[in-house]
Amino acid sequence: MLRLGLTGGIGSGKSTVAKMLVEHGATLIDADGLSRATTASGGAAILSIAAQFGPGIINADGSMNRDAMRQRVFADSSARKQLEAIVHPLVSSESARQTEAARDAGCALLVFDIPLLVESSRWRNQLDRVLVVDCELATQISRVMQRSCWTQAMVENVIASQATRTQRLAAADLVIYNNELTLDDLAAQVCEILLRITL
Repeated sequence: MLRLGLTGGIGSGKSTVAKMLVEHGATLIDADGLSRATTASGGAAILSIAAQFGPGIINADGSMNRDAMRQRVFADSSARKQLEAIVHPLVSSESARQTEAARDAGCALLVFDIPLLVESSRWRNQLDRVLVVDCELATQISRVMQRSCWTQAMVENVIASQATRTQRLAAADLVIYNNELTLDDLAAQVCEILLRITL
């Protein structure tokens, strides 16, 4: 089973590439999705988050208030570390469970979609290859502003909290440069990557 780490900055098109890989038969472990599940209503991290940050950070439906938490971690780096200390072990445990299930099912290509792969040292030794989806900074900002209706300052804050393009590219075994590609062009790039890693 080949374990492929997939990463890229916000707005790079990483999630679209992940979907295309799944369409070609890959099994996907979505680290961000697992993280969101722990902070959803009834999620495994909710009680610890409320104890650490106070009940005001929890919405009426029992989920974490993501906007309030985003503002807090941008203002205070120690808050980010506290949140990660709660969420990351839960994500790691579920990721390990899903990995074993994929192995038992005879999966040939397991894709780990990890937005903060480069920022976290805990992932690299679990992967055989790293695929980075890359694009220009201006493209990232434009895409996220259109997609999420965020201000430019909000997008720039998120980008500043992530690894730089240079750091991601330095960690890459494979790169898709997704700046002005059509979906068909992007799909062709994904097929090329699959040929390279399965030969």
